[in-house]
Amino acid sequence: MSPGKSHVIPLLLPKASAPTPKRTHGPAGSPSPRMTPQGPGSKKRSRRHQRFMERRALLEQRGLLRPRRRLGTQGPPGGLSSVTPRGWKAPKLGDGIAGRCSGTAAGNSITGVQPCLPRPNKYVAIDCEMVGTGPRGRQSELARCSVVSYDGDVIYDKYVLPLLPVVDFRTRWSGITRRHMESAIPFRTAQEEILKILKDKIVVGHAIHNDFQALKYFHPKERTRDTSRIPLLNQRAGLPAGANASLKSLARHLLQKKIQVGCKGHSSVEDARTAMELYRLVEVPWEEELARSQPPRPPSPTDPSSDSHQYMDDQYWPQDLMVGTL
Repeated sequence: MSPGKSHVIPLLLPKASAPTPKRTHGPAGSPSPRMTPQGPGSKKRSRRHQRFMERRALLEQRGLLRPRRRLGTQGPPGGLSSVTPRGWKAPKLGDGIAGRCSGTAAGNSITGVQPCLPRPNKYVAIDCEMVGTGPRGRQSELARCSVVSYDGDVIYDKYVLPLLPVVDFRTRWSGITRRHMESAIPFRTAQEEILKILKDKIVVGHAIHNDFQALKYFHPKERTRDTSRIPLLNQRAGLPAGANASLKSLARHLLQKKIQVGCKGHSSVEDARTAMELYRLVEVPWEEELARSQPPRPPSPTDPSSDSHQYMDDQYWPQDLMVGTL
């Protein structure tokens, strides 16, 4: 050891142990949130999931997505969604239908739940009045068309000018006179207006094939309800099941109302309303019978009751909705 220098003996200290994080109170065996490792992309994924859930909640409020059923919870009775689509009013008790869904034993044999009936705004009733054109007036052409809603409100009622000159106005049955043709609109214009109303609707009528023929139109069979071909109505009226009963006869027996009386002809508005009233008398059992006889159809992408997950994409979101969710 050289003079002037002191010998320093290093002290060996124990290594400091890392502080033990405090464990928050929680269920035994479950890791504390403070001890969960945070990866570099976990915050981004969390924000993305939160954004997704906010969008889903907004869509559920607007009736575009069906609310998810959590485990351990029981859904609403009858298979109804807890979110009611905007613009739909629940049917009143006593108006002929206790609800748009039926829980009878005639429903699905597997689930025991009867599918919901379409909303009332999906139904319309139609009736047309024809005049005679062509040789001796034997050809029938449209001269008036009326369309009413499920509740009987008039949606459309106009006089129509036939393509050919009128030979026989058939006023005794049609109620059409030469004076009505002065304010009539061209057939092509009326046809375009009427078909826009009938599109994607369930159309009710009596001997409705005659109305479609006058409109030069074919409506899908599964969306057509002809009250002249419902055995349930004949049975209620005490008529043979296969009888081709007239609208006037069914209205007298089942509705206790008189229609098509007098010599001034028929009223297409009155006939359309009567057909809708007759349909509503047997709506639930008839739709159940049709559901059993027809194969199930896939839900429409525009149907609010279906889970349309494509709406979660950014391209379907307007700017006014994006502001509140981002």
